[in-house]
Amino acid sequence: MNFQKIVKIVAGLLGILGVVFLLRIIGAGDEEIKMAAAMGDFGTVSPLISIAQIILVISIAATVIFSLLNLFGDSQKLKKALISVGFLALVVGLAFALSTGVETPLKDGEVLSASGARWVETGIRVFYYLAVIAIGAMGYSGIKGITNR
Repeated sequence: MNFQKIVKIVAGLLGILGVVFLLRIIGAGDEEIKMAAAMGDFGTVSPLISIAQIILVISIAATVIFSLLNLFGDSQKLKKALISVGFLALVVGLAFALSTGVETPLKDGEVLSASGARWVETGIRVFYYLAVIAIGAMGYSGIKGITNR
């Protein structure tokens, strides 16, 4: 039995289980599920959530495994991937170095630590840096395409 048949069988079984659990939820109705949840009984919804989590883990694992297998099969692809990861690490490092952290009170009465605030600012800075880089790359590509004609 080849790998594709196994994947189809597993996907079919997970799909059938998902449909069965969904029909179970629909059959129970909103009010009954809400009342059961108020008493701490999540037995109707939990199996569907578990199936979704299993599918998510399988999808992530398959993506990572096959991506790594593809990268290690070609040294040029691996080199480009490592360079890209290095540039991303450089951008994150630069953003972290330029970020500051101040304890911040939250709406629920908790306090965001200075370290947490610094990481939030780092994430925002990384987003903006990568957006500027992407816009610059698109602009450069467009200008280069126009001038080469």
